[in-house]
Amino acid sequence: MTDRTVTLDDLRRVLRECAGADEQVDLDGDILDTEFSNLGYDSLAMLETSSRIEQEYGVKLDDDTVISATTPRAFLAVINGA
Repeated sequence: MTDRTVTLDDLRRVLRECAGADEQVDLDGDILDTEFSNLGYDSLAMLETSSRIEQEYGVKLDDDTVISATTPRAFLAVINGA
């Protein structure tokens, strides 16, 4: 586990690097409580994102837990609570 808290900006960067960004979605806006599906990310994109988070931050994430975290706020809580 990392001693560093993963921030929303960190998550935005990883999302863009792993799965790209829908041109119609403003990831820089207030997205904390927006469903990933509304941001253009499906479960496969989120599993890829979690894999990158594991590599970069040394956090082990359970696939089922990742899939159940449907918003950036929930996902960050999972990452930072792991």
